[in-house]
Formats: sequence, C-alpha cells, structure tokens
Amino acid sequence: MAKNAPSTPTKIFNDPIHGHIELHPLLIRIIDTPEFQRLRYIKQLGGKYYVFPGASHNRFEHSLGVAYLAGCLVKEIKKKQSEKMPDDTIDERDILCVQIAGLCHDLGHGPFSHLFDQRFMPIADPEKKFKHEQASVAMLDHLIESNNLKDVMKEYGLVFTEGKDETSTDKEQGEASEDKASQDEASEEQYDDLIFIKEMIIGYHKDKKDLDWPYEGRGKEKSFLYEIVANKISGIDVDKMDYFARDCHHLGMQNNFDVKRFLAFARICQTKDGKHICIRDKEVWNMYDLFYTRYCLHQRAYQHKVANGIEIMITDALLAADPYIKIEGSGGNLFKISESMNDMAAYTKLTDNILQEILHSSGEDLEPARKILSNLEKRQLYKIVGQTEPTASTGITMKGSSEYEAELADLTLKLTKEDFRVDIICMNYGKKDQNPVDSVWFYEKSNPDDAKEILGKQVSRILPRFFEEQLIRVYCTKTDDESIEAAKEAFNTWCRKKNFTKSGW
Repeated sequence: MAKNAPSTPTKIFNDPIHGHIELHPLLIRIIDTPEFQRLRYIKQLGGKYYVFPGASHNRFEHSLGVAYLAGCLVKEIKKKQSEKMPDDTIDERDILCVQIAGLCHDLGHGPFSHLFDQRFMPIADPEKKFKHEQASVAMLDHLIESNNLKDVMKEYGLVFTEGKDETSTDKEQGEASEDKASQDEASEEQYDDLIFIKEMIIGYHKDKKDLDWPYEGRGKEKSFLYEIVANKISGIDVDKMDYFARDCHHLGMQNNFDVKRFLAFARICQTKDGKHICIRDKEVWNMYDLFYTRYCLHQRAYQHKVANGIEIMITDALLAADPYIKIEGSGGNLFKISESMNDMAAYTKLTDNILQEILHSSGEDLEPARKILSNLEKRQLYKIVGQTEPTASTGITMKGSSEYEAELADLTLKLTKEDFRVDIICMNYGKKDQNPVDSVWFYEKSNPDDAKEILGKQVSRILPRFFEEQLIRVYCTKTDDESIEAAKEAFNTWCRKKNFTKSGW
C-alpha cells in the first residue's frame, strides 16, 4: 500500500458461504457507490427464483465473494512463489488489482443476469452482440468518474500511466500493441493498473489472439494473474468457485468441489507455455468435481425446463415493453431498455425492478407485456410440449430458434409461429466437447516448480466419453388443451422429419 494511503478501515462481512470475510478499504469505497449497490437488485439466477424459492441471492453478494476468493488465491500463490522465479514477484498493487477485478467483474449484468445478455439482447438488438463483461468495463469507468475515485485509487498506490486513455475500452480491445518489445522491458511502474483490471474482467482480447502477448496491463512474466478471475485457458477461476458454492447453497444442492484444498495446493509453475497456476497432482479428482458440479447445476437448475419457460416469458414481456419504456440517462436523454447500455447513467437504473414497473403500469402500449407478467404471477405458464436431442449431422445452431418455430407452425393449421418457442440448450463441463481437466497443469510433490499434464486416460478408465450434450425444447405459449395437443403433434412430426434421436417428454 502507498505510504500516503487513506486511513479508511477495512470492513468485515458475515458471508453465508465463506464466513467472516475482510475486504480492503478501497474495495469498500467501490462497494459504497450507486453503481455497485445496483447489484443488490439483480438476481444471481434470474428467473430460476420462480422455481427454486431459495435462489433469492443477488449479484451483490456473489461479487463480494469473488473479490474475497481472488484475494485469497493471489496471496496464497505469492506465499508459495519459488525463489527460482524472481521476475514474477507479486506486489501489493497486483493483489489490490486482482481483488478489484473480482469485485467488479459483474457490474455490467442487466436485469435477471444472463437472461438479459443471452435471451433478451440477442433478439432485441442482435447486431450489438452485447456481452456483460464489456458492460462491466464501461460501468467501472462510469463508477470511477461519477464518484471521483481516480484520485482515491492513486492514494492507495494504483498507477494510471500518462498518455493512455484508460476509459476507452474500444482501443483496448481493438488496437494491436505498436511496440510490444518495449513494453516487456518497461518497469513495473509503467503498467496501467486500470487497464490491468479491465483486462482481467474481459479476459482474452478477441482481436489480439495472434500476438505473443495480448495484454497491456502486465507483462508476460505475470501471465498467471490473468487466470484468477476469468480463466480462459482451463476455466478454473474464483468466479466459478464462488458461484458454484453460492448457488448450490441457495438451491439446496451438494457442492462437491473443495475450494480450501484448491487454495492450499495452488502454486505457480513453469510450463511449456509459460508460467501458469498449477495444482498438486493428487488433486486431479477435485478438479473433476469442480466441472461435474458445473454440469449438475446446469442439468438440475440452470436449464430446468419450467424455469427456462419462465425466463422465455420474461424475455417476451421485456421485448413487448422495449419500444415504450424510456430510461433517463445523462443529459436528460432517454433510452429504451435495449439501448440503456449505451449510457451508463441510464443502465445504472435498469435492474430486476423493471418487471414491477411493467406490471404496475397502466398505459395501453404496455398491455401485451403486462398480460404476460400477469399470467406469470398466476402461474399460467408456457407449456413444454417436448424435448429432443439432435443428431450430430442435423446442423442445429443456437441462432436457429426463430427458423425452427416457423417450421413447427407449418406443420399445424391451428397454431402460428408466435405460438411456439424453441429453446436450444448446450450443457457441458465448461470447455465445449473437450475434457477441461486436460487443460489444467499439475505438479508433483517431489518437483513443485515444474508442471505436467494429466490426461483423462491417465486418471481413470471410467471417466465420461463425452463432455457435451445438446437439447432442444419446444414450448407452446397457449395453455388450452386443444392448442397444447396440436403443438405436441407438430413437435412429434417435426422430430421425425429432422431425424432426431428422441421425441416426446
């Protein structure tokens, strides 16, 4: 910490998952802002709360948990760093930046979390290709500027380099570095900490994957720091560790992954691809437990058939209301729901409360949206008429829902395209059809500084053969018996024509 750092005390939170957790004073300054407090009003599991009554937790407490675990992990690997690797020494700035990235990684979530970026926005504005990580970076900029925190961050020792536009995420994501060699030779003080924080939130730069080192916030000697909050290599990061434990707790499910053992056995090792966070070889089954827990959460909760149908209803309500609801942003400008992320002052006001605003409205324009939400409250839900699995050769894509709804409507005279909703689901261990543990680095007790791979075939002969499956569910928006029967007939005919492996429910 800088010598002239403010004397603001730390704060202790009593967290139901991690117990009493202590957070740095700068994190408290960030937490005590309207932009961060907004996360109290965004459900962690979106519409799943309508099915699982315990799933009432929000993005707020999850963000505190990720900040805490990020601090735990970076401090553990600092403690266990080898004397053979003096160039990668973790300093107090690194630790603070990692914690801030963990705290702020979900600032950009919209109403009902992933419902907003995975269901609503792809239909409301498909050209935008909205990602909540990018919105998190924009919201972080807005939070710092609106609350005059830049000078406070400097007082705590964070560095903002001169001549760089730390608020321009487009430049960070889109422009290749002009002189990477000179940056590698730069002293630690020349690295911009805000850029580092943003890079940890976003992950790998899409437009810089061909570069030997795509980041600007830290040099390659500290590559392992980018694996703590959002690990794009193996998928093992503190974000997952917190939400697996937190979601299991609130859903009433078992979490088999032991985060304390992971922290105890994590260290930095030299690999053929550079320095990475590695785990003791005997912990390989704990890694499989992590990814299996992910699959179980998707199978039992995240992709629950009734909960997904409810989220489709909420999406339809938001789409129907989008042209008529105006949110005031900076300068008094008004924005639709789907435009709100263009102005962070407007986006700050957009939370789950938007449903209550629609439900309690009286205007004629919002009547269609109001009707959907009224049906939701009365439990008059969209009915699932069937689930099927596509074969490998059918060419089903995640973007084909509208096309498939039209195909179903063509198979019946009683229903239209608007009466069908097709939900395409992919469930895996976190790395599509690959075994994610094959991407994890391990070390032996006798040789703790050098890493090795442990492939699935070396672990057990009874591991899963496949690590991904795809499901297609069809819902009917009408609830009368005649419509549901017609939808089922159309669905069964559609499955036969598509040569799907299973049909019916």
